[in-house]
Amino acid sequence: MKIDVSEFARPCPCGHEHRISVRDILIEPGAIRRLPALLLEAGYAQPVILCDENTFEAAGRAVRELLPESGLVVLSPENLHANERGVAMAEEGLAGLQNAPDVLLAVGSGTVHDITRFLAHRKALPFVSVPTAASVDGFVSTVAAMTWNGCKKTFPAVAPVLVVADSDIFSRAPHRLNASGFSDLLGKYTALADWKIAHAVTGEYLCERVCELEYDALRIVCGRLDEIREGGREACEQLMYALLLSGLAMQMVGNSRPASGAEHHMSHLWEMEVINGRVDYYHGEKVSVGLVLASGIYHRAAEEIRRGAFTLRDRQDVEMQLLESSFTDKAMLAEILDENEPNPLAGVTAEAVRAAIPAILRAVEEIPAPQELSDMLARAGAVKSLADIGLPDAMQAPAARLSPYVRARLTFMRLLKLFDFERDIFEG
Repeated sequence: MKIDVSEFARPCPCGHEHRISVRDILIEPGAIRRLPALLLEAGYAQPVILCDENTFEAAGRAVRELLPESGLVVLSPENLHANERGVAMAEEGLAGLQNAPDVLLAVGSGTVHDITRFLAHRKALPFVSVPTAASVDGFVSTVAAMTWNGCKKTFPAVAPVLVVADSDIFSRAPHRLNASGFSDLLGKYTALADWKIAHAVTGEYLCERVCELEYDALRIVCGRLDEIREGGREACEQLMYALLLSGLAMQMVGNSRPASGAEHHMSHLWEMEVINGRVDYYHGEKVSVGLVLASGIYHRAAEEIRRGAFTLRDRQDVEMQLLESSFTDKAMLAEILDENEPNPLAGVTAEAVRAAIPAILRAVEEIPAPQELSDMLARAGAVKSLADIGLPDAMQAPAARLSPYVRARLTFMRLLKLFDFERDIFEG
């Protein structure tokens, strides 16, 4: 299977020029065997493989055998994350090589890819993606989601010039990894609703074609839940295809807006460990829990709005007391305050929100109810509740209140701070 990437750069009714930086995407059995010819054709003579010990065994060893003259950096998987420590280890490995690379090969899943795309941007190098699991939708992302000095941040990075997804490799990944990829995709339901609501309230740019691309990805995987759980190669190929479609949607817009909303903000908050201890679960697993919680909050809020017995504040400043009591580390607090300048609610009036109520309700209606989402996640063998990631049910309300501050992005969760029923809705 080869994705025609030129299709995504064609003229769009939205009027924006969609730029696609990835040149080719291959999804097929034995795809890595084409790497030597593809690199030669592209003119790369000094490739360096970047992986961890686990992904070296999954695919790195085979890639090295195909490219015996390539450099190799193998990171320890122990406590390996996309953070300053992971980047420092990778940089140390690159510095110890005899020859400087002209292209990096990310052989791994989300963490290895974020570290590689971050370094590729820093060193002005191209990189090639070799996914070892269908675990995230960020393989072709143009940004790197990193935890830096304790704060979850999005850094400028580069997309791969080439994706070589070998289904003989990623279909054999532990089911939990591929289930995490399904979970990450399912989060698009709330991400797209958040985007549509922000567009309705503030006029933020929205591309319907990009939205439809994300819905296409959702339709692909939601129609194959049992097969994804069984781990069949064809189903895993379809999951990888859907994840890459979602990544291309982000490329078309130039940021993660089509794929990341309130559900991701909850995941990012838990990763920062300010209101909870360590949550040692995959990115997609935390996203699916955030999705189910956000869906419940959004649908309860929609019911209150339909009743009409609510009032709206015309202004909501950043909640300094909440932030100061939560982010007790001064450096982390400073990062959060900087992230929220300007406040995404600045300039949002009660009048604008009331005018957007019909669009808000339509957007929420497109999100499956919490039980429906939980059923889909269960069928795919994925994580679906706070208990599944080792957190108490009491975590819902503080996560809902605090998570909107993790990103300077208007979501319905952030907008709910203007409604007088906010606290009751967050409590559930």
